[in-house]
Amino acid sequence: MTDISLNDRLVIIQYAIQKYENESTLLEKLKTTMSEKDAQRGIDTLIGTQRVRRIGPEILQNNISHTELPDLPDNLKPIIDSL
Repeated sequence: MTDISLNDRLVIIQYAIQKYENESTLLEKLKTTMSEKDAQRGIDTLIGTQRVRRIGPEILQNNISHTELPDLPDNLKPIIDSL
């Protein structure tokens, strides 16, 4: 799964956060799709753009009061379902 664009990675991370709020669990689940470095970079980008917020040291949450979750493209649905 190396041909995933940056925007697709961010969408995958947001939907994964919806399933798993614990950061260590989230990173473990994302390892099947992207490198840990890419996942951490994506999380940092989402926090910086206020699409995701950190609640406590290990809990992440989509900032749905600020922005809505993006629409899930059909090509990413199997990836999200496999997480």
